[in-house]
Amino acid sequence: MAIATLNPKLSIVRPTGQVNASNAVELDRQLKSAILSDRYSTVLVDMEQVESLDSAGLGILVSALRLAQQRNQRFSICRVGDSVRIIFELTQLDQAMEIFDSYEAFLATLTNKAENPSRTMAFA
Repeated sequence: MAIATLNPKLSIVRPTGQVNASNAVELDRQLKSAILSDRYSTVLVDMEQVESLDSAGLGILVSALRLAQQRNQRFSICRVGDSVRIIFELTQLDQAMEIFDSYEAFLATLTNKAENPSRTMAFA
């Protein structure tokens, strides 16, 4: 897993492989670190290299979403593979989380927000 920063207010967390009970603690630590940092207003989880996600990993993402909402931060996910996307759909978390097909689609929303500062994102 890695954390990258391109935009000074954007933190990108990139989990890899299988996100499950054996490594969910590390993902939790990275997400909390990014969310609790005063440097970032947006946290993006790039799941391009995630092969599978179990309930522990899903729980970490839900907890991170809640924490980000409490801190009035944006929490988004991008590049979710088909095998992982079905988990979001079956649990209906695709309705509660902001999920983008590509990194570029996510970046476009940052551009739109800069051009349209009155636009806000609401999370369920």
